[in-house]
Amino acid sequence: MGKHFGELAKIRGVISYKLSPHEQRAYAGAISSGLPNIFRRFRESVFKWAPPFIIGYLVYEGIESEHHRRSRKNPADFENDQ
Repeated sequence: MGKHFGELAKIRGVISYKLSPHEQRAYAGAISSGLPNIFRRFRESVFKWAPPFIIGYLVYEGIESEHHRRSRKNPADFENDQ
């Protein structure tokens, strides 16, 4: 009746091994090697992405405070109004 997807071509000389999902240990070594690896990778990459975010935040805060200061009304302009 035809071949299914994955059986369409026969490739010679390629060996593939499969392990049943029921036999795998999904979290093997997650605490002993995974957590230290997360901290190491964070420590190595934080200096690449943190400065642009900090500079961007400081620029944003400065522009917002300047906009707020300039958009306020000057009380001295309205002293003699009735």
